[in-house]
Amino acid sequence: MTTERITIEPGKRGGRPCIRGLRISVYDVLSQFASGAMERDVLDDFPGLRHADVLACFAFAAKREHGSARIAC
Repeated sequence: MTTERITIEPGKRGGRPCIRGLRISVYDVLSQFASGAMERDVLDDFPGLRHADVLACFAFAAKREHGSARIAC
């Protein structure tokens, strides 16, 4: 699921992971949640974003965090 929805393109958003090739980065979405936004707020702020995209952001972040935790130990 994550690889289909999260893309990394060197020339787009500085190579940050983005959603489906859009200019919406995983960071953009997660930072809104970290600030206390609800999913409806995030979806309203980013037209074209879908529920499955939000789930992909969380899955991507969890996978990345799990990988970094193993390396740091």
